Amino acid sequence: MASNAVLITGCSTGIGRATALRFAAAGVPTWASARRLSDIADLRAAGCRTIELDVTDEPSRVAAVAAVEAVHGSVGALVNNAGYAELGPMEEVSIEALRRQFETNVFGAVRLSQLVIPGMRAQRRGTIVNVSSVGGLVTFLGGGAYHMSKFALESFSDALRAEVRRFGIRVVVVEPFGVRTRFQEVSTATIQQGERGPYDLFNQNLHALLAGAGDSRAAVAPEVIAEIICAAVAARRPRTRYNNLSTRMLARVRRLLTDRQWDRLSGRIIRAE
Repeated sequence: MASNAVLITGCSTGIGRATALRFAAAGVPTWASARRLSDIADLRAAGCRTIELDVTDEPSRVAAVAAVEAVHGSVGALVNNAGYAELGPMEEVSIEALRRQFETNVFGAVRLSQLVIPGMRAQRRGTIVNVSSVGGLVTFLGGGAYHMSKFALESFSDALRAEVRRFGIRVVVVEPFGVRTRFQEVSTATIQQGERGPYDLFNQNLHALLAGAGDSRAAVAPEVIAEIICAAVAARRPRTRYNNLSTRMLARVRRLLTDRQWDRLSGRIIRAE
């Protein structure tokens, strides 16, 4: 019998936590993971199995997949949710910070997908959900490193989808925007502040804008995105991409504007001078 066990990364907060809770409530064998087990200990009471997983560490990735396979034979669905945003003007983003961004948002998802595919192929069934963002469709000032990683995740998903389709494996991209999570809090901490330089005002305005983004009335609860992810995994023929209304509206605006028009609009949102 094919495994329907779900392995989810980044379950300490937000979308990952909400997704784990929803799968568990539906009676699906759910493996919730995070870098620190203490951050997800309470999920055990909700019916989840919890496992330590650092998506940037190879032994940790291998061990997590092996643990699921030891119990269920294979991973039925992988939800690559772990991620964060490295923010700031590209001139000031260090190469080390850029590497960390890609290790978490891209390479971790790629490697975990590689690890679960053999088991999925053996059972002729499986789903890989890559949690991208509207940031994989449009680019804002101050978010270059993050947008680079999400555009890369989108491209990876497109290539992988066509390559593994013949094995019965589905690849789905979820592109949320405006979700009430701690994502903004974690990401704004990466912005340099208090240092004299050509981007002082820009960094201050970027920090102020993002600090209140999660409190917007237009922002949706992470449970809304969790419902989308669960529906995609359960669907007999899922769509290749899922997004919410805010994502569709912003992506449409970007398509209608020229590059220079978009640059001017972005410049008005985050003033640099």
